Amino acid sequence: MSNKDALHRDALDYHSKPWPGKISVTPTKPCSRQDELSLAYTPGVAEPVREIARDPELAYQYTSKANLVAVITDGTAVLGLGNVGALAGKPVMEGKAVLFKQFAGIDVFDIEVTADSQEAFIDTVTNIAPTFGGINLEDIAAPHCFEIEQILKQRLDIPVFHDDQHGTAIIIAAGLLNALEIHNKKLADIKIVCIGAGSAGIASMRLLLTLGISRQQINLVDRKGVVHSERTDLNSYKQEFAIDTHDRTMADAMRGADVLVGVSGPDIVSADMVASMADKPVIFVLSNPDPEIAPEIAQATRDDLIMATGRSDYPNQINNILGFPFIFRGALDVRAKTINTEMEIAAVHALAQLARLPVPSDVSAAYGLDRLEFGPDYIIPKPFDPRLISTVAPAVAKAAVDSGVARKKYQPFERKR
Repeated sequence: MSNKDALHRDALDYHSKPWPGKISVTPTKPCSRQDELSLAYTPGVAEPVREIARDPELAYQYTSKANLVAVITDGTAVLGLGNVGALAGKPVMEGKAVLFKQFAGIDVFDIEVTADSQEAFIDTVTNIAPTFGGINLEDIAAPHCFEIEQILKQRLDIPVFHDDQHGTAIIIAAGLLNALEIHNKKLADIKIVCIGAGSAGIASMRLLLTLGISRQQINLVDRKGVVHSERTDLNSYKQEFAIDTHDRTMADAMRGADVLVGVSGPDIVSADMVASMADKPVIFVLSNPDPEIAPEIAQATRDDLIMATGRSDYPNQINNILGFPFIFRGALDVRAKTINTEMEIAAVHALAQLARLPVPSDVSAAYGLDRLEFGPDYIIPKPFDPRLISTVAPAVAKAAVDSGVARKKYQPFERKR
């Protein structure tokens, strides 16, 4: 049996045995006696109903709302599989629920929405939002994802976060800051090429703008080549990055570039393109499972690069698991009304600084390594580093308080189950 066949079998067995799916609902209160039943449901349940009707904020005290996130998709951009439909996206949403719970103690309802229009999807999410303390949008195709998130943020008073945009951007930015530090380069001096102008690419470049990069430093590349000011086929999101340049092809853009961020598709970057980059390049090729260029080819071409992928079997995995559980944990712990740019930047710096600290031996051992140390092969923390929740979540919570979007003082969440 081939490795591919074995993975196919193991994955299907994992999702179907000993019972279907990856999540379930577990009661948090006893309900095994008549008096407990009377409290859990009628007549006792009427008391919190009356209190919440009087003051809606008390839903955070008497229900699971304070620690409950909706992971919602329309199934239009699931993993690298494309528009497979809402129902086919359910295993991914359940997987996201597992990660929220495992890494940050956050409960999740996964919700798959079949909607015949963008407006119908937005209305559905708006109408169910009172149930939740936050909303994680997932696997929604660009460019609709930008407007969907923007409108929902305007309508709702709870955090709305499209992880494919901002989660990816935060991890890329944190890793990039550290890679540039190792190479002794500054954000203000680099030329960056971003291959892929969808949700992850646009959001990543927007976040880098807030960190100090100028638009003229960014060459955004889509399927038709460089996004430049003379093109007439650009949507409004790409137009943000249309610069005056003579570069037209990906190869043109790569020449002399300090940084490559690939969020597009497999095997589209050649060894010659890598060879044409500036001294000490930083190469993030994040197409998964097959990156824009195989690390072996890039490393055989250059011995002065720092490289990251989206895969766990190479150093420097750019993985959203480093972000969304802890960002939501911090936001929920102060009942934030939104997740704003200040909170995203706080997460970037918290992740970058954590990677520079000595790594506990048990974290190294979990990855079969004798030691991990800040350097070219370790520019971003590992997902199983237990310090993530005590580093990123408080930084995000503090930024929420400082920027005026928190509704309560920060108090760390205690995992009681």
